[in-house]
Amino acid sequence: MRVLVIEDDDGLRMALDGSLRGAGFAVDTAVDLPQADEALSVNGYDCAVFDRMLPTGDSLRYVAERRRTGWAVPVLFLTARDAVSDRIDGLAWGDDYLVKPFATVELVARVGSLCRRGDTAPTPVVRYGDVELDVGRHEARRAGRVLTLTAKEFVVLERLLAAGGEPVRRVDLIAMAWDELVPPASNVLDVLIAQLRRKLGPPPVLHTVRGVGYLLR
Repeated sequence: MRVLVIEDDDGLRMALDGSLRGAGFAVDTAVDLPQADEALSVNGYDCAVFDRMLPTGDSLRYVAERRRTGWAVPVLFLTARDAVSDRIDGLAWGDDYLVKPFATVELVARVGSLCRRGDTAPTPVVRYGDVELDVGRHEARRAGRVLTLTAKEFVVLERLLAAGGEPVRRVDLIAMAWDELVPPASNVLDVLIAQLRRKLGPPPVLHTVRGVGYLLR
């Protein structure tokens, strides 16, 4: 399960990162709303943890705007504001609300609960041409033929399908499939793309955009 943590306090952000990773979560972090926006544009998350007040604004308003567009990722707000009205506002747009200071073990438990809640939501079948992914069943097909994909191959193909024929940058695909840091000179993505092309079979549908990344066409 993948979690995004948006927290501007360096010490708290690092502590949450370490605790969530220790509990088995894949974690990305951001220090402000623009960084959060960038992460959410390229990655899928099972839960997002937002500090309520950030240097770039009130994250509640940010989440509210995303909710109006249909964004449904479970959200946990962190805040020092403990008035009843603040809690009501937070729960109106978020899914949970934790007042600082808090026990990290409680936050980890709440994040796990929100991630499991998100698992019960309907999951789509994503299609582009004759390639489709049933995200809920974790199944991939091309022209009705079932493809046997690794977890990372599935994630990369899902991102390419979501792009709808537009190029996806190498760095974005690497960030999606490998939570750990990958050296810039590594060929792990090239190897995966070669395997994915072989499994997709003819005619070629996965193409290289030189100097950018890859696309489906």
